[in-house]
Amino acid sequence: MSGKSTYLANAFLNALFNGTGGITGLFLPDTSGAEFADLYISLHTTDPGPGGNQATAELSYTPYARVAVARLTGGFTVSSAGILYPTSNISFPTVTSGAAATAAFMGIGTLSTGGGVLLYSGPISPLITIGVGLTPILTTSTSIGEN
Repeated sequence: MSGKSTYLANAFLNALFNGTGGITGLFLPDTSGAEFADLYISLHTTDPGPGGNQATAELSYTPYARVAVARLTGGFTVSSAGILYPTSNISFPTVTSGAAATAAFMGIGTLSTGGGVLLYSGPISPLITIGVGLTPILTTSTSIGEN
């Protein structure tokens, strides 16, 4: 099987999620200031899939909102195996009302609300139960893989 090297996978993830240039001359910050300062983490009941957007199968409860994570070193950790982890726990708003549900997937996208471009999505393990009084949290062991 052919594909990108682990080095390139890690360089790509670091450029995308941490705003660092993994390969000199290939990944450079946008000097116009138009680059994304934050990426937005979302929770989904089912897999939004490669053709989905940030709102596809997204959870809905009061006062659910996507969580901004800074796109710089310290927002995400890229392992040597091409796996992406949040550097800190990502806490969503505590559920005050809404139907019980299960968060089975997470997404990473470009907008705080609306359709938005979904950059990555992946399953959550363990699943997160959504119910009144609960605070959904993605821990630092939550991961999405490049390979």
